[in-house]
Amino acid sequence: MKQVTNIGLTEVQRVYSGVEGELWGLIMGQQIHIGGFRSSLDLAQRASIQPGWSGIDLCCCHGAGMRFLLRFFQVASMHGVDATAAVIQQGQQRCQAEGLSDQIEFTMADACQTGLPDGSFDFVWGEDAWCYVVDKRQLIAEAARLVKPGGIIAFTDWIEGSQPLTEDEAVRLLRFMKFPSIQDLQGYTELLSEHGCEVLVAEDTGRFAPHVDLYLNMLNMQLTYDALQILDFDNVGLKAMADEMVGLQQLAHAGKIAQGIFVARRKT
Repeated sequence: MKQVTNIGLTEVQRVYSGVEGELWGLIMGQQIHIGGFRSSLDLAQRASIQPGWSGIDLCCCHGAGMRFLLRFFQVASMHGVDATAAVIQQGQQRCQAEGLSDQIEFTMADACQTGLPDGSFDFVWGEDAWCYVVDKRQLIAEAARLVKPGGIIAFTDWIEGSQPLTEDEAVRLLRFMKFPSIQDLQGYTELLSEHGCEVLVAEDTGRFAPHVDLYLNMLNMQLTYDALQILDFDNVGLKAMADEMVGLQQLAHAGKIAQGIFVARRKT
């Protein structure tokens, strides 16, 4: 696992309370994860999410994943946990606007220490967000604690790819993205196993590189004015972000960063 110092929850809260969060929303839509709807559909199908289940989304952001699960998999209820007040407020507004607020509850808390009761949920959900968590071991422990025996932990995340990042590449990536660390397939698999889970799926989705290509094309070919407006027409700031995105693109095509998909069952 690659990691850096001096990046933690405060830096992540700053991103999603400010213009960086708005920019990600501009190019990725409400589902701020690689692959959007198709990625969510793939994860839910491979996890065999069932109608009537109750779930918890750790690092839920605006709750798009929870609304997806209610609409397309008929889960009974969802509980979202996030540590950023701004995204919870926006998430509550979006749930209310879609008429889903009766089935979705939000808690502002550290995803590693939610304070919720043991074994409260049929499944734990996460989409490309656990890369922001400092203590990934404690996060997996919390997920295993919250899910019922026999229940499912299903998530995607940004991971180190099949080709290792150099130290310089890792530092640049993590500081740009405000990730304290980035796991790999083996690391997450081992953490899930250590916390009493049978790992059913642990793969590279293959979606990362083509989607970074898409995001850069959107910024360069269609959304330049929109991005500049978010940045108060700071051309230098937009170019700096675009340069970092190009670096991300190069890492993706070199197989050094990927989107991993994981499905595990808590042993009874």
